[in-house]
Amino acid sequence: MTVIIPTFQLNAAAHIGRVALKVADLEKMTRFYQGVIGLQILDQTAAQSTLGVGNTVLLELHKVQNPLPVTPKTGLYHVAFLLPSRKDLGNTLRHYLQTNAPLIGASDHGYSEALYLNDPEGNGIEVYRDKPQSEWDIRADGEIVGITLEMDAEGVVAAGDGTWEGFPVGTTVGHVHLKVADLQQTEKFFTEVLGLSLKNNFGHQAKFFATGDYHHHIGSNIWMGKNIPAMTEQDLGLDYFSFSVPDQAELDRLEKHWNNQIEYTKDESGSLWLVDPNGIKLKFEK
Repeated sequence: MTVIIPTFQLNAAAHIGRVALKVADLEKMTRFYQGVIGLQILDQTAAQSTLGVGNTVLLELHKVQNPLPVTPKTGLYHVAFLLPSRKDLGNTLRHYLQTNAPLIGASDHGYSEALYLNDPEGNGIEVYRDKPQSEWDIRADGEIVGITLEMDAEGVVAAGDGTWEGFPVGTTVGHVHLKVADLQQTEKFFTEVLGLSLKNNFGHQAKFFATGDYHHHIGSNIWMGKNIPAMTEQDLGLDYFSFSVPDQAELDRLEKHWNNQIEYTKDESGSLWLVDPNGIKLKFEK
């Protein structure tokens, strides 16, 4: 694969900010993400829960009245919480095992070690730690190649110190992985419109994009099939996700790049909103 660097490049410091989910049972989902997964409740109303670590918002849960039955549509494949260290992943895995958390997998991806779960409404979750960049398989053209092997679960648990107080300060949303309708349109949007680089092309079934030299901030796949329909407001699952950019200058640069190229809106805080070719909402904020 030849990595093509887009003419317009999003600032290398830009990263995923938060993910918002539309949920049916707000109370149950809030308890799950706090008590099982490891987030803290930062704010709560009858219609929404805001969760994160410290003062950093990572997840919003929005209650949907009269949701539609779940059917194959575009949206979230998984939200991936990035922990600061292998020790933190070890403590988290021990907690998940002790509480019978709904683990569905544990993988070594070459550049990371990852745990996989599903929440009570079927949204995918990844909890992972990055290996040192010196251990990544970075090709001469910039491609970053991942693998999928069984994770050394015993080694991960042994790296922990047996303490659990939820996710530690420094936890972020490392990436989001999306279910998309068309990989080529998705690639064109994330590279030409948003300015990310294609980091890996997985067998014409999935594509991975990132700013800077990260392995991926965005994953996308067509494993549910090509040309699946977009979600509606009454569908459960992904509401939107955000990119955090370093400053107002980067938001201004984005807006200038988008002018006369794509439709977007600006809210009262100055954040920019747009919709990708799969009907997925994105927010850019500083």
